Amino acid sequence: MNDAVMVGVDGSPSSLAAVDVAAREARLRGAQLRIVHAFSRPSDLDPMIHGVLAQAEQRAADVAPGREVSRTVASGDTLTVLRSESRHAVLAVVGGRGRGGFGDLLLGSTVVQLAAHGFCPVMAVRGRPDPQGPVLLAVDGSPAGAAAAGFAFAEAALRKAPLIALHVWNTWSEPTPYEGPANPLNMVVDLDQLREKHRRRLEETLAPWRAAHPEVSVEPLLERSRVRHALLEAAKEAQLLVAGARGHGGFTGMLLGSVSQALLYHADCPVTVVRGER
Repeated sequence: MNDAVMVGVDGSPSSLAAVDVAAREARLRGAQLRIVHAFSRPSDLDPMIHGVLAQAEQRAADVAPGREVSRTVASGDTLTVLRSESRHAVLAVVGGRGRGGFGDLLLGSTVVQLAAHGFCPVMAVRGRPDPQGPVLLAVDGSPAGAAAAGFAFAEAALRKAPLIALHVWNTWSEPTPYEGPANPLNMVVDLDQLREKHRRRLEETLAPWRAAHPEVSVEPLLERSRVRHALLEAAKEAQLLVAGARGHGGFTGMLLGSVSQALLYHADCPVTVVRGER
């Protein structure tokens, strides 16, 4: 089903917590929930099916009673299986930590790769439990950022939550032959003109989605700061952070920007990365 919410389950507590979040997302959308597990050894299969997957189904039933739940169990590495299944999903939900004791690095690498190569938005469940607050949108004016804006507005409407649209700017991100904190552009740039340029970029990104979702309360914020720092600080008060997969100024061969990766690893609330059109 192309309107299913899928969740990757590997037996870790983080992946089971992701089931709860995915079940809520499926309930909000009126969608099917699909629980996905990848296995590499046949000996792992029987205990997983009759243990963890059954537990995951029960958790989903507790969170979203009456919601249709299906299982997909496939042989292969986790990323390959999840990427394939994402072709038929409206949202992929994964935990922020996997099995094996490596914390964020184990499943985290899968999260980053899935966000870069998957076929639907990817939500990483991480940070504080049951976060409250607004939906936080990272605005950068890129095509992927425009797709993220559409997702964030729809998500805020589903959750009946306010939306904070944060656009962070600084002189270092402007086209210049200089790099680093001693960038002489700081001494010659017209800051008022530059601020106005970024204000227009913020408003242009929001305008079509405001018209499409008049029910969503929106607070546009323009902040001159370091991008990652500002977004991670704002995420401490948000229930969800939404960002595009690749912003401005990056390397065109990189499918996931460094800011998006930092948010997936370090944000204090769930993070959804949305790709623009391929």
